Amino acid sequence: MKETAAKLIATFFYVGLIPVAPGTFGTLAAIPLFWIISGQTIYIYLLITLIVIGVSVWAATETEKIYSKRDPGLIVADEVAGYLVTMILIPPTATNIAIGFILFRVFDIVKPPPVRSLEKLPRGWGVVIDDVAAGVYACVCMHLILRYL
Repeated sequence: MKETAAKLIATFFYVGLIPVAPGTFGTLAAIPLFWIISGQTIYIYLLITLIVIGVSVWAATETEKIYSKRDPGLIVADEVAGYLVTMILIPPTATNIAIGFILFRVFDIVKPPPVRSLEKLPRGWGVVIDDVAAGVYACVCMHLILRYL
């Protein structure tokens, strides 16, 4: 039961099992969740985002144990958490959703300092927190774009 729940969450309802670009598909799968929670108050949005981060850390830790592998590619809950961070206080327009998607994927792939070093954190923390940090970079860029462009 625990293993099934961990895999379900870590793969974000099995999206992570898509054999090509699972991280990209994981980020795409986060968009409907963002859309749903974007209408909530900022406090509810942040609470849900923190819950997603915490549950993702647990699921990533358990999934690493199941597969005896560090950060297996099928874990995409970290992309979901990172995208939700990217979109904090961003209006849910199609343009903003697309720009947020692109920015998050770029920062998640490039992993500018100190994002890459966060992968060294133990267990699921290293899997998830680097994506959260990439989301922070993307969020700052989103707000700068919205303010100045």
